[in-house]
Amino acid sequence: MQLNNTSSNSNSKHQSPFIFLLSSFPPPIKPYLTPMRTALSFLRSLSTSIPIHHRRLATHRTLSLFITTHQPQTKTTRLPLFHTRSGSQNSVSNIVEQLAGEDEHWDFEKDNESFNFDACFGSSVDDSKSLKASPTVDVKELEELPEQWRRSKLAWLCKELPSHKPATLIRILNAQRKWVNQDDITYVVVHCLRIRENETGFRVYKWMMQQHWFRFDFSLATKLADLMGKERKYLKCREVFDDIINHGLIPTDYTFHILIISYLSSSNRVCLDEACVIYNRMIQLGGYSPRLNLHNSLFKAILTAREDASKRFLSQAEFIFDQMVTSGFKIHKDIYSGLIWLHSYQDKIDKERMASLRDEMQLCGIEENKEVLVSVLRACSKEGDVEEAEKTWKKLVNLNQNIPSQAYVYKMEVYAKIGEYMKSFEVFKSLQEQFGSASTSGFHKVIEVLCKAQAAELAESVMKDFVESGKKPLMPSFINLMDMYFTTDKHDKLEHAFFQSLEKCRPNRTIYNIYLKSLVHIGNLEKAEEILRQMQNLEDVGVDSKSCNTILRGYLDGREYVKAEKIYALMKEKKYHIDPDLIENLERVLSSNEELVKNPVTLKLSKEQREALVGLLLGGLKIESDEERKNHMLVFKFNENSGAHKVLKRCICNEYNEWLDLCNEKDDRLTTISHSYFGFYADQFWPKGQPVIPKLIHRWLSPRVLAYWYMYGGYKTSSGDILLKVKGSEDGVSRIVKALQKKSLTCKVKHKGGFFWIGLLGSNSIWFWKLVDPYILGDLKGRLKPEHLSSDLKEESEAIDFDRNDFDYSEDAAS
Repeated sequence: MQLNNTSSNSNSKHQSPFIFLLSSFPPPIKPYLTPMRTALSFLRSLSTSIPIHHRRLATHRTLSLFITTHQPQTKTTRLPLFHTRSGSQNSVSNIVEQLAGEDEHWDFEKDNESFNFDACFGSSVDDSKSLKASPTVDVKELEELPEQWRRSKLAWLCKELPSHKPATLIRILNAQRKWVNQDDITYVVVHCLRIRENETGFRVYKWMMQQHWFRFDFSLATKLADLMGKERKYLKCREVFDDIINHGLIPTDYTFHILIISYLSSSNRVCLDEACVIYNRMIQLGGYSPRLNLHNSLFKAILTAREDASKRFLSQAEFIFDQMVTSGFKIHKDIYSGLIWLHSYQDKIDKERMASLRDEMQLCGIEENKEVLVSVLRACSKEGDVEEAEKTWKKLVNLNQNIPSQAYVYKMEVYAKIGEYMKSFEVFKSLQEQFGSASTSGFHKVIEVLCKAQAAELAESVMKDFVESGKKPLMPSFINLMDMYFTTDKHDKLEHAFFQSLEKCRPNRTIYNIYLKSLVHIGNLEKAEEILRQMQNLEDVGVDSKSCNTILRGYLDGREYVKAEKIYALMKEKKYHIDPDLIENLERVLSSNEELVKNPVTLKLSKEQREALVGLLLGGLKIESDEERKNHMLVFKFNENSGAHKVLKRCICNEYNEWLDLCNEKDDRLTTISHSYFGFYADQFWPKGQPVIPKLIHRWLSPRVLAYWYMYGGYKTSSGDILLKVKGSEDGVSRIVKALQKKSLTCKVKHKGGFFWIGLLGSNSIWFWKLVDPYILGDLKGRLKPEHLSSDLKEESEAIDFDRNDFDYSEDAAS
């Protein structure tokens, strides 16, 4: 019996024509060479000696002489039997690794900055039907089996298994261990796939892998991966995909293709990173040439990704472009436009590369559209190139199309770079006339420009229009106004702007710090103390090193030495940095007590910090050690799509301020300084560079530990259940489960995506919440409380279904 109707003369056991080391990545062996392949091989050989940005034009001209769409034959390449996975090969566990969190920031390029695609570009993502299908799986029919009892039992299994839940399915299969073999279970898997019970087939296959008689079957694994990918179940598809590679084989080009499509179909932002990884491995490891539509679809996904992707994925986009050129495909105009669009978003503009792309477009007969011209204008705004900006603006006007409001903002910024703020204001007025009202980014930019030029009256007039327009956010413009008032010593107006911002916006630390600095500057220490107390009482604001240094400066200048000692004690407790110019005065004040000011102070974690750190480590905090394992660095990773980690990140910045390396701070990442103090935690949680669950973890699970674990590595499902994610061994998870049971918390455990998911279901989630509630940050209580639905990471958390997984660890199992 064959699983599909596609004929195949090759057997899965004989589909590995050669062996090579994974780390070497040699050029793929081609079964034959056509004139097209000969030319392409010659061109690829030149790529190692000619820089990528300078060889595109010549390559394009050469390839235009003999463009074909020939596809390579499907092949399976054997890898070394004992294969160690490299760090670059991300496993499926990377897909659900990070929790939510986004930092508050303002981007002036948000109004209409989505790339406008041609309707025909990448319209058909899945062109896998034209690829060679999965290899056939040959199994015997039931009537071919000699034993009647075996035929009957297999028929019963095929009928029963699809109708049961995973836990029951596993128990049924466990009861058949005495008589079943590889061929029997293969037949059951194939039968499930034939009747489209792919989920059941996947679970039966996973059970089969755990048996002592299991022999890896490339054809069966490939077919299963392909069907999981077609159903867009990228986690399961990737699991089987990785298993194929771990057995020393290369998946087919069809499997690569379908897995990439599966990733691109998901809204999870991490999936785009994984799709790029698989795409690169398809070319470098498999030696395959992706279809044109796959190139286009991945490129389109990069252009439609989040704003930060424009910087992160530039090299990937260049790689896709290079593969399309060297494969002889006709380049769509949106590829050129999109690549220029990505280049214009970089911090450092590569003018030569953008110019060469525009030249190639001209040679191909592609006219520059609105997206290209706006991208050029964006690049000019960063470089201050007025001459090129004016030329580009004339071209935009000549297109006789609606000029986007963001183009006006870029033109305003160009003039601001050369100090022509009135010209920027004139452009702003033109923007208002064109659209009736300026965009939010237009208001932000013109107020920023006018404030830097200290044109107070104009800035106030525009700010009044901005407030009356009802557009948001207003905070960036309030900050610019208050900075201008402080610089020009207009402290009354600064105070008015501060209170106006409190009426219109949420409390913000930057606003408070500017107002605090103004009060200290004019000597109003009593009001400054009141503002500092407000900052301490507001969880959204809080105090930091900057605010403490500001008030300390005020106390020292006002000879309030007793208060200066108190604020110094607070800074010492928080381990805040003291401004160097304050140290000399502070030493003189404290000299009577024979106490020297040491900066930085001796680093040591408090009890609360230690407990929070254990919870964060269970939730996914990473520790990186040097080669000698003497110094260790904590790496906090945050998911930018949720507000939960926005609050948690701010708390971590406050609580671990003295430890953080602020030079390496990013929106989705915080790191500490490398220090020997973290050696205990590195030995317990990351002994060999991999996360483990310590043997004594059951002693450390205090309510505060559980609270920080929940905030950093936990989820709340739509039904109100609580899930805690942890990476480690079954023994470690067992110790955690038993410790929770001693706290009268019954839980279930699932193993999925390289992690263990501890589920506190039903009433257990309520009891868990009552335990951790006193230690949950105030701003997160509404988000994380089980009675209410949270939308943060809903897609990931609801993918863990405790009624539909193969690994079940309940209270009975733990005992």
